[in-house]
Amino acid sequence: MNHNVLYILLFLISVMVSSVSQIVLKKSANKTYDSKIKEYMNFPVIFAYGLFFLSSLLTVWAYKYVPLSMGPILESTGYIWVTVLGYLILKEKITKNKFWGIFIIIVGIIIFNI
Repeated sequence: MNHNVLYILLFLISVMVSSVSQIVLKKSANKTYDSKIKEYMNFPVIFAYGLFFLSSLLTVWAYKYVPLSMGPILESTGYIWVTVLGYLILKEKITKNKFWGIFIIIVGIIIFNI
């Protein structure tokens, strides 16, 4: 496997980790807490921010070989991850607009790589 492809995969994993973090934060935001401190200082929130930190480290590491111009394209896959994870975990509906948005993102990624 090409060295650059491994770093592109690492970048995509980083985006997925960030998306999981967003889902964890959204799930935590749907709960009610006794105080503002408990709202921000609980395991799911701390875990989610830890995932964000890990995602940032992976992204910086991936940029060692991923062209800077490709970063935003790969980062856009996060919209796909959040939509799919929201559907699977949060039971959110995938509306026509979300579907077409994901479709356009995928087409854009394909066009960029041609």
